Amino acid sequence: MKKKRLRVLPVAVMKMTTGNCDQRLNITMDDVKNLIKKKDEIEEQIKAYYDVLEDQGVGVSGPLVDAEGFPRADVNLYQIRTARHNISCLQNDHKALMVEIEEALHQLHAREKEKHQQDEAEAQEEAMEQEATVLPPFARVDAVTSGSPASGAGLRVGDEVIEFGSVNTGNFQSLQNISSVVQHSEGKPLRVTVMRAGQKVNMSLTPQRWSGRGLLGCNIVPVPR
Repeated sequence: MKKKRLRVLPVAVMKMTTGNCDQRLNITMDDVKNLIKKKDEIEEQIKAYYDVLEDQGVGVSGPLVDAEGFPRADVNLYQIRTARHNISCLQNDHKALMVEIEEALHQLHAREKEKHQQDEAEAQEEAMEQEATVLPPFARVDAVTSGSPASGAGLRVGDEVIEFGSVNTGNFQSLQNISSVVQHSEGKPLRVTVMRAGQKVNMSLTPQRWSGRGLLGCNIVPVPR
């Protein structure tokens, strides 16, 4: 019987990295991908060694001696013993690697959950700080003409003004302050901050000539203090 020429594959010795706590905390998705790649390589090698045993017709537990107790002459004993030994070693490596992958995924999930909770806490804290530092409005918008610079900037009726260019709650005295800023800022964008439905809204308003009256196209009235 003509025997097949078989290629004996080398055993890949997988060095498992236990590492310390800091290393586990620093694990990345790329690290997980590398572990999965190693797992796939081990599975390929195990399959290749099973193919060797199948070609020899003995499997992992078939007898290597004949009925009289002598080594079989119809198979390659060296290839079979090598394949069986390597399968055993690789299966141990595969089991350990699966544990490492599971632990790495758990670490990633726990870290992402912690980061999400931290981000939420920081966002809530920032919102509370902003709410605490919001100055009371000094004026209110009671009219906005469609097609005007004010309308184009996003100003709406009912907006409560807390900043209009250089004018703010701290230095506002009368509507003349706003008028003066507008007259000296024609064609230049002004930062306008209003409170709308309890939320701070920032916009850029450029006083300029348009088809209607004035440079803004809106009416602003002072808020009684």
